Amino acid sequence: MSDTSSVVMGRAGSTTKAPGHWVLARLGKRVLRPGGLELTTRMLDALMIDQDDDVVEFAPGLGTTARMTLKRSPRSYVAVERDQNAASIVAHLLTGHNQRCIVGRAEETGLPNACASVVYGEAMLTMQSPSAKSRIVSEASRLLIEGGRYGIHEVAFSPESIPQHLVQQISTELSGAIHHEVRPLAVGGWCAVLETHGFHVRAIHTAPMHLLEPRRLVADEGVTGAMRFAWNLARDKTSRHRVQQMRSVFGKYREYLLATAIIVEKRMPPAGAPVYPI
Repeated sequence: MSDTSSVVMGRAGSTTKAPGHWVLARLGKRVLRPGGLELTTRMLDALMIDQDDDVVEFAPGLGTTARMTLKRSPRSYVAVERDQNAASIVAHLLTGHNQRCIVGRAEETGLPNACASVVYGEAMLTMQSPSAKSRIVSEASRLLIEGGRYGIHEVAFSPESIPQHLVQQISTELSGAIHHEVRPLAVGGWCAVLETHGFHVRAIHTAPMHLLEPRRLVADEGVTGAMRFAWNLARDKTSRHRVQQMRSVFGKYREYLLATAIIVEKRMPPAGAPVYPI
């Protein structure tokens, strides 16, 4: 077992009670974002991170996206992770100048105003209440300079006109399977939350919600990683039950779920300003 897996094992507690993302991490899954590496890459490309950027990442988890960001050589990088054990994983990746991980909450980082040109977070707002979503987006706005970019990568409902009773039903079943509150929004709902805090939507990307499908596993983890995940799953009956439960709910509601990455700019646009998809 790798050092990272050992940390995850120590953090997650009982497999029957642990949140779904920690169960998957225990089994060796390293990409835990709803749209996989492809959508993360599209988000980072749209954020256009380069050597002139000061980047803040909310909830880096096991550090997969952090590695991708560091390869783009930003001027500075700060990760904000509320979990001490996860923070220790990310801290080991930060060996360059102006790179650090702080233990804190995304809604109250303690970082200075206007300290970043790029902020992003993945697979976290979906897990928050409406008020917490608002506080986190507000904090991203506070941290960004004028013209700064903010990216999110989350689960979304589809179509926009999905009935409210289905929203509640799917949210309840997802929460039960994952063992954590899950409250996705439609893409339009995510945009509305962002726009309420003074952001202008610049790009919207979507991908199928195929987190636990074999093809996505291979694409995200590689053949060796996918085989390791399958082997660990075959040997662990309790974890296998949890994964089957999550996969069942994802499959049951596949026509109503997708992954989205939305990139916005901190600037109040003139009335009627268009969105420019990338």
